[in-house]
Amino acid sequence: MKRSEINALISDAKAFFSSMNFALPPWAFWGPKDWKGHGGSEVVANQLGWDLTDYGGGDFASKGLILFTIRNGKPGPDSSKPYAEKIMIVNESQICPMHFHWTKVEDIINRGGGNLVLELYGSDKDGNFSDQPLTVSVDGFERTVEPGGKVILTPGESITLRRGMYHTFYGEAGAGRVLVGEVSSVNDDHTDNRFHEPQPRFPEIDEDEPPVHLLVGDYAEYV
Repeated sequence: MKRSEINALISDAKAFFSSMNFALPPWAFWGPKDWKGHGGSEVVANQLGWDLTDYGGGDFASKGLILFTIRNGKPGPDSSKPYAEKIMIVNESQICPMHFHWTKVEDIINRGGGNLVLELYGSDKDGNFSDQPLTVSVDGFERTVEPGGKVILTPGESITLRRGMYHTFYGEAGAGRVLVGEVSSVNDDHTDNRFHEPQPRFPEIDEDEPPVHLLVGDYAEYV
């Protein structure tokens, strides 16, 4: 991805969050120079902040995700903060590809806007799709979903995704872009994602212009 595209997407995201009355922390608006001297912060150590990806496909509009990690503990059994929270924007028909988490348990929440469509599979011991139905909790009420079945979350609804549960999601066509929340156990996007079709989690960046705001992957260089 070009840095100019990333800058434009973050600018658009800030406007959307504001339109949805979702307030980001003050450091979300810092530029690269503002981060000097903050390398020891929890924000940097635990990879909080701006994060986006096209999953290596080069077509963010079709397959991609922009998100902001608001809080996160440190991976490992001794974490003093065993939880994480993210806010995401999912556009109509924009796919977050099929994956599961080895460790993380998460609630995905439609915070407003359009409808969020999830397609679900269980997994077998080899990491393949299971042919067995799933029992999932939607707002605390259990329902059975057939392999590859869909759950559509309208604004205010949520679903619990447990370890090993394959999921892909996208905004329902014609319903508008979606403000999506995630509340989970500690998040580690470097080691905890198992994509059904192997692909990178983080983008390669063509630095065609300076960053306006840092991504979580930029901290090592700039901070």
